[in-house]
Amino acid sequence: MIIIVTGTPGTGKTKLAKALAKRIKSKYIDVNKIIDEHNLKESYDRNRQTYIVDEKKLGKVLISLIKNNKNLVIDSHLSHFIPKKHVDLCLVTKTDIKELKKRLEKRKYAKAKIRENLDAEIFDVCHIEAREEGYTPLVLNTTNIPIAQLVKKVENALRHNKR
Repeated sequence: MIIIVTGTPGTGKTKLAKALAKRIKSKYIDVNKIIDEHNLKESYDRNRQTYIVDEKKLGKVLISLIKNNKNLVIDSHLSHFIPKKHVDLCLVTKTDIKELKKRLEKRKYAKAKIRENLDAEIFDVCHIEAREEGYTPLVLNTTNIPIAQLVKKVENALRHNKR
C-alpha cells in the first residue's frame, strides 16, 4: 500500500503520516530527508525563504523507493506530484486558517512565508493540484480533531477501497 499525504505546510501532514504509518505497519518517508540525502536542492529563494527543488528528479527518487517498498506512507506537500499509477491512496490535510496561522507563527515562519502558506490553504492549492494530477484525494480537516480519529477515517477509506 503506497499512501501519500499532502497539504499546505502546518496542516498536520507529518503527525497524521507518522501515526498512520505506525498503525498500518508501513514505512514512513519524510520527503525533506530524501531531498537532503539525494542533494535535490538546486538553489535558495531568499524572498520566499525556501529551497528550490527539482521536482522531476525528486519524482524519480520517490518512484525508485516505491518500486523497492510495497508499504510506504510518503509525507510532503510535494507528494501529489508522484504519478498516480504508483499510489494507492492520496490524503490531503486541511486546517482552519486561524489555526494554521498560529501553527506557522509558532514555527517562526517569516510574515511573507506565512501569507504564502495561508493563501495556498485558502485557495486549496494542494487539493486542486492533486486533482489535476488525477487523484481523487481523501480530504481530512485536522482542526481540533484527534489524530487517532483521523487515522480511523483513513483505515475506513482503505477498507472501502479494497472492496
